[in-house]
Amino acid sequence: MALLLNIDTATETGSIALSDNSNVIEVMINEDQKDHAAWIHNAINEMMKNSSRGLQELDAVAVTAGPGSYTGLRVGMSTAKGLCYALHIPLITESTLKVMAHAAVERTENKSGGILFCPMIDARRMEAFTAVYDENLNEVMKPQPMVLDAQSFSGMLAAHNMIFFGSGSGKFSNLINNPHASFMDLRYSAAHLAYLSQASFEARAFTDPAYAEPAYLKEFYTHTRK
Repeated sequence: MALLLNIDTATETGSIALSDNSNVIEVMINEDQKDHAAWIHNAINEMMKNSSRGLQELDAVAVTAGPGSYTGLRVGMSTAKGLCYALHIPLITESTLKVMAHAAVERTENKSGGILFCPMIDARRMEAFTAVYDENLNEVMKPQPMVLDAQSFSGMLAAHNMIFFGSGSGKFSNLINNPHASFMDLRYSAAHLAYLSQASFEARAFTDPAYAEPAYLKEFYTHTRK
């Protein structure tokens, strides 16, 4: 049994979930991306109070490490690391794309025939952060930034049915017309992280908070005036 706090502020919708042995006790969601930093600590306190649990009861904290919004990733990671340092508990980090894939697999009734799952996070213009997973969440294509065109994933689509989803999938749907490609309107939350974080907890697959950092996938640039 493990009481885990799951945090996701990687994309437009931020969320937290409290889970006990992967059973989700409560979920809280914030729809305003610009408000994630102001929202998250009050939300955690409220959620723990509502569930009649104390922070000292947590066994670990899990967070989506990226890819996603640069600011959102820093909010989630700093919150998770701060709690782990203060409470002396382990940190679990997970790919945002893998969490999205788990949510899609969970929603798909017929997973036979070697369907591949392709989460996409919008990265501006015609680029997306993406990866490919099978129905068991094995990584078929590692997370990476990709400039989308009509030939993207053509090799995989020649051999597999693929489901595309996430904020970057809409622009890809306008580029291709392939009978093996389908598109899912997917909403995921930290509740979907709970399944993966429980597995990581049981495997003792922890991340050292001292070295944990967001997986931006692309170099983060800031404009400085001279």
